[in-house]
Amino acid sequence: MSWTTYNHVSIPSFMYGTAWKKEATTGLVLQAVEAGFTAIDTANQLVHYDEARVGEALLQLATQGITRDKLFLQTKFTSVNGQDHRLPYDARASITTQVQQSFDSSLAHLHTDYLDSYVLHGPYSRRGLGTDDWEVWAAIESLYDAGKTKMIGISNVTADQLTLLCVKAKHKPMMVQNRCYAAFGWDKEVRDICRANQIKYQGFSLLTANSGIFAEPELRAMAAKYQTGLAQIVFRFAQQVGMLPLTGTTNVQHMKEDLQSDRFTLLPEEVQHIETIGL
Repeated sequence: MSWTTYNHVSIPSFMYGTAWKKEATTGLVLQAVEAGFTAIDTANQLVHYDEARVGEALLQLATQGITRDKLFLQTKFTSVNGQDHRLPYDARASITTQVQQSFDSSLAHLHTDYLDSYVLHGPYSRRGLGTDDWEVWAAIESLYDAGKTKMIGISNVTADQLTLLCVKAKHKPMMVQNRCYAAFGWDKEVRDICRANQIKYQGFSLLTANSGIFAEPELRAMAAKYQTGLAQIVFRFAQQVGMLPLTGTTNVQHMKEDLQSDRFTLLPEEVQHIETIGL
């Protein structure tokens, strides 16, 4: 199963996230692809990711016949305030130059000459969009215009910021990646904007941000009915409301189980119940 963005790029319906994996990154990416994942998410930010180790896994996969064209690679530009001292660019350079340097570094790490998706890790501003935000987005748009990435997106964005981008940017985002809390309606406001603008919504921390809902008897009843795990119920819900879920599991069995989430279909009233479960 795959989704298609408004600019006609096909994207797998489930993505493997590589945050917090450190030296285990290479082995886990290999296991994830072996389990069936074809989309990998990373970032050029050593605080939380090890992009170069993702690249090491890609080199090994290529020797096994799983070549670059068979995988969907997504990485991110992270601003100085999201980095530690190990920067992938010159902090004194202009933001435009920083984006170019970070992008080139990502290509080198991942042993590729293009990306499937390039993401702004988060706006510079907490509210609204300032001069730096418009400069960074223009730099990312130029990579898209040059054909170096098939799609561009933004992460950790508010509804107001996303609305501004959709109205004023040369290219509105093709993808949004946000942390998804059941307590906030699974980021409903941002998802509604995405739906209205044909933007693909990627949800992360679907399990870790919502551990409280797993005690809900209705959720447990659904898991029993469909003979699956609680995590798979959440992932299937996400897909049925048009969300592309990320999982960062380090358990091979869970990887396989997560990919089987699309083997059953929740009833409309079950989807509706999960939509409001944390409110």
